[in-house]
Amino acid sequence: MGDIRSTVRSRPGDARHRSSSTFTELAQQIRDRGLLRRRYGYYWSKLVAAPLILAACLIAFVWIGDTWWQLFTAAVLAILFTQIAFLGHDAAHRQIFVSGRWNDWISIILGDLLVGMSYGWWQHKHTRHHANPNKLAADPDIELPVIAVTAETAMKHRGPVLAWLRGHQGLLFFPILFLEGISLHASSVRRVLARGRLERRWVEIVFLSVRMIGYLVLVFLVLSPGIAFVFLAVQLGLFGFYMGVAFAPNHKGMPVVPRDMTVDFLRRQVLMSRDIRGGRAIDVAMGGLNYQIEHHLFPSMPRPHLRRAAPIIAAYCREQDVRYTQTGLFASYAIVVRYINRVGLGERDVFSCPLVEQRSAIG
Repeated sequence: MGDIRSTVRSRPGDARHRSSSTFTELAQQIRDRGLLRRRYGYYWSKLVAAPLILAACLIAFVWIGDTWWQLFTAAVLAILFTQIAFLGHDAAHRQIFVSGRWNDWISIILGDLLVGMSYGWWQHKHTRHHANPNKLAADPDIELPVIAVTAETAMKHRGPVLAWLRGHQGLLFFPILFLEGISLHASSVRRVLARGRLERRWVEIVFLSVRMIGYLVLVFLVLSPGIAFVFLAVQLGLFGFYMGVAFAPNHKGMPVVPRDMTVDFLRRQVLMSRDIRGGRAIDVAMGGLNYQIEHHLFPSMPRPHLRRAAPIIAAYCREQDVRYTQTGLFASYAIVVRYINRVGLGERDVFSCPLVEQRSAIG
């Protein structure tokens, strides 16, 4: 089976100029159909609704009072915080406004103040991911602290405990996601307090402090300690799990690019990404991340246009003989779990396995 090198090299034409013009042709088609135009009505309705719904949830939380029924409130808040994070993701990618400053401030308000995630931390990490998805030593999303998604990572620091965890990481993958909420908050705090350049550092520190401290104070004022701790565990656990299952199907199990390899923009973004099939419900549940190929090719494309862009981009990729991967949601999870399980068990040829599974998954 071919690895990512043969996958790329088997495509017709190897001139850099041709690769550049290939994407330019696609971009022109997308612009001609108006799919890069702003959707102010769509986004303003969400920007107004998000804080209002959050305020209503918090009022309901206080009104319900000290009862175990609040665990349902915790679940609702977990879903709401994730949906607000998706909206902040759109703003950070300049999908909402023309003004970069407006997008930045919306991202900070939504991320730091409402969700408790640092915009500066996310921007630094996510920008590097978009530039080189699934590339060794370049994409931070494949350098995870516990789960190994590359053979190189799996062979590092294999103490007995970590070796056991990685040997069973396919089975443990989804349970570990319940800790992702705590990890996201902790990473945000570390980023704003660490040395190094960070625009609007003090704004982020103030917003994160108000969000995290204020939220904890409210929870422990309304709930007794026992219920409060369980409430926070449910809310943080479901928030992390929801975030994880929304982002996990996008790239994991797709080809990994060697650090010394250069791939043109179109193939770099398409071959390393995976779309998830589904209707409007999937679009809403995943915040548009199910159109990962379209999002990586056109990061500033407004979310409601991704569905319309998908068939255009899929057809264009077929014309250019570029593999366009699309699968069902649960099939994608199966691919991810089988892939990381093989990596954890010491599978060294991590480049060929994902391609074999994609062929079987998409028929």
